[in-house]
Amino acid sequence: MNKYSFILSDMELKITEGQYRPGQKLPSVRIAAKSYGCSISTIVRAYAELEKRHVIYSVSQSGYYVVDKPGEQEADKHDETIDFASASPDLNVFPYLDFQHCLNKAIDTYKYHLFTYGDSIGLKSLRSTLSSHLAGSQVFAQAERIVVTSGVQQALSILAKMEFPNGNSTILVEQPSYDIYLRFLEEEGLPVRGIARTSAGIDLRELEETFKHGGIKFFYTMSRYHNPLGTSYSMEVRKAIAGLASKYNVYIVEDDYMADLGEERSFDPIYTYSKSSHVVYLKSFSKIIFPGLRLGAAVLPEPLLAAFCAHKRYADTSLLSQAALEVYIKNGMYERHKRKIYTQYTARIQALNEAVKRYNHAGRLEVSQVSSGVYMQFKLPNTVNLERLMKRLAARKISVVPGKGFYLAGYSEREKFLRISISRARLEQIEEGVQAIVEEISRDMQVFS
Repeated sequence: MNKYSFILSDMELKITEGQYRPGQKLPSVRIAAKSYGCSISTIVRAYAELEKRHVIYSVSQSGYYVVDKPGEQEADKHDETIDFASASPDLNVFPYLDFQHCLNKAIDTYKYHLFTYGDSIGLKSLRSTLSSHLAGSQVFAQAERIVVTSGVQQALSILAKMEFPNGNSTILVEQPSYDIYLRFLEEEGLPVRGIARTSAGIDLRELEETFKHGGIKFFYTMSRYHNPLGTSYSMEVRKAIAGLASKYNVYIVEDDYMADLGEERSFDPIYTYSKSSHVVYLKSFSKIIFPGLRLGAAVLPEPLLAAFCAHKRYADTSLLSQAALEVYIKNGMYERHKRKIYTQYTARIQALNEAVKRYNHAGRLEVSQVSSGVYMQFKLPNTVNLERLMKRLAARKISVVPGKGFYLAGYSEREKFLRISISRARLEQIEEGVQAIVEEISRDMQVFS
């Protein structure tokens, strides 16, 4: 990141996190230049860009001030809940104005073409852009093998229902795993079985036996920033999974939905290590931009492409949204926004780790080792009454999600835990929230004893 980009991102972060409050005057150009160790012209340029984005405004002969947004102030006043439950991105970092610009640019560029049905596999120019974009994550694929979907969930639904070349029918899922997908598989009555994944990882010998004898159609996995554990597989495990898929003709569906929310720049997904085209790579844009966008991308091996496209025969994804996303990626806004988000989320995860270290000295909690992403597992002692704990935390205005829903209904080897999400938790709330959780666990254990 160059000096100007760093300064711009840092200023925006300080405004978003409340270090500069609405209506507050920013440091003068000279003071800011001295603080950042840069030229006055660089600060003038950064302030001009923030003013263009309606983040700050200038007053002649006075200086620059943070824009006062009444709606945001109202939300800050009435919402005292410490939200460790929500999986949605932080509302305060949504790139509304940037994306509005991209929508307008898309309409100017494509005009009436955006209001036709379009191609069911996605806007051709966007798929070409995604081909280059995904290469930055070591996912190399020609545009012809990339299909734009209405979010990752549509891709997961199609993959679950379509036939695979290996002729198998059983879907293997990690336990715990993405709760919405588990409920979908159960409600559709599809053959599904689970394999244990803990904060320590997965048993590769058990995985191999299951691949060898289980009639597995595909293995659904989140190789990094797992939901709900928050953990990532090591490089050795990712390589091993790719090798087992090739050896036993089992496909991997790799849901890399949080690829952009961490600082691990050298992370290569399982897809990178597959030498036999047995990996489907899925990417979401909802977590990095906003959920309402409903855009995802599926990178498909050649043997699956025709069947997948046959199931996705209708153009059900907004061409306008696709064109706007193309502009957003091409003009560099996506990369800038990504840096902004992972900087904020990493600071929150760090605060979460520090709070656990400070208040969990009695070892009531076992936590997953997480330094990026948004999730962390708080594993509870078996003696804790989870229902009673949830009620007590709710009374203290702390919202959390219990682990039960992240398992298949019939899966017996469940861990008792809370999934902690920092995506909507304000930085200054995290320590208070962790302290309260540890206190209530200790209180519950005393009641039990």
